[in-house]
Amino acid sequence: MKYILLMSGTKAGVAGYHTWSQGDRDTHMQTLGAIVKGLVETGEFVATQPLAQPMEAKVVRGEKNGLPITDGVFPESKEFLLGYWIVDVATPERAYAIAGRISAAPGPGGIPTNMPIEVRQFAIAKTDPRGQ
Repeated sequence: MKYILLMSGTKAGVAGYHTWSQGDRDTHMQTLGAIVKGLVETGEFVATQPLAQPMEAKVVRGEKNGLPITDGVFPESKEFLLGYWIVDVATPERAYAIAGRISAAPGPGGIPTNMPIEVRQFAIAKTDPRGQ
């Protein structure tokens, strides 16, 4: 079963991350890297990707005169996607366990960040959208 593990945050949360010491940021990223390495070793890893800064994001809703209608950057209070992991695991509980490890990655002083990670199973398509 494939799951996507979504890491979301706010502008204030991202700004707070940038105030961490370089050592704390390095430790955090090394922990996340170790989680990915372990998932590769178990064959559960599919993909992961951090996303560009939220101020580069646009919201697109429909089109007008053949062009997409875009809204500026997200409002400060709105949460936005920071990155994701895709895993292929045997049970939902395994996906939750991986999300828990990601959430517990250390922050300043080694204290777990406990950042919420949304876990969503991929829907099982009844037909292939490509017509195959």
